[in-house]
Amino acid sequence: MSANFDRRTAIKGILAGTVAFAIPHDLLALGNPQEELQLNTTILKGKINHSVARWCFSDFDIETLCQEATKIGITGIDLVGPKEWPILQKYNLVSTMCNGAELNLVDGFNDLKFHEQLIKNYIEMIPLVAKAGYKNLICFSGNRRGKTDEEGWNNCVIGLQKLIPLAEKHKITLVMELLNSKIDHKDYQCDKTSWGVELAKRINSENFKLLYDIYHMQIDEGDVIRTIRENHKYITHYHTGGVPGRNEIDETQELNYIAIMKAIADTGFTGFVGQEFIPKQKNKIASLKKAIEICDI
Repeated sequence: MSANFDRRTAIKGILAGTVAFAIPHDLLALGNPQEELQLNTTILKGKINHSVARWCFSDFDIETLCQEATKIGITGIDLVGPKEWPILQKYNLVSTMCNGAELNLVDGFNDLKFHEQLIKNYIEMIPLVAKAGYKNLICFSGNRRGKTDEEGWNNCVIGLQKLIPLAEKHKITLVMELLNSKIDHKDYQCDKTSWGVELAKRINSENFKLLYDIYHMQIDEGDVIRTIRENHKYITHYHTGGVPGRNEIDETQELNYIAIMKAIADTGFTGFVGQEFIPKQKNKIASLKKAIEICDI
């Protein structure tokens, strides 16, 4: 995989319909086909609900990813929009973090000039998410571009409060993702848990929560388990990723994901933990299976 490949590029490709692969390519990405046939449906312990981010496995067409996810015991796919929902439904999978209303990762609710288009997009998307039976719709703060924290909070509140009544009506949660601004998303404003929590307090609705990305927050603030324990009521979804590098979450990286999963479960969390790592191993499905085994506490 190219060193320049990242989530922004992958999602852009998926949304534009440019990521299309023939069956032989999918089988190559799986590794040894005979080995994969041995990955029967896994029965998990049930303390953690598991999902996987679509963009990290964009080497596979969506149907192949659904088939393999189902074998592993995964019950949801993150970051897919309406066009792919019917395929998920075919395999009894949930769209655990819907997307498609956002402009991108850098132009978000912290800038008033983007509000008109964002509000239009979300007004259209919220009922679609509800009609499909899903619950979460992602959103982003956007980049600072010189704004103070206070300006960012105020602008986000102005925009998001226009959507909260509709979200409440349809029982949809708008979910702002925490992204690191040190390595991957320079200048992103919602780059600390405290920033996101303050925004959630100001919006003051159960229909606005945070996506706590463990990889991103380890880079920008660390202290993962204590932060989760103290702020879990503002968090509705988690993402994983090995640090450094955003690759496998196994012994090659620095985080203890078993301990982190236990901390999440201890809070009474009933949402999803989404695997959002870029596999380095040739057998990418085997890497995903191992990640689920690690997190299946």
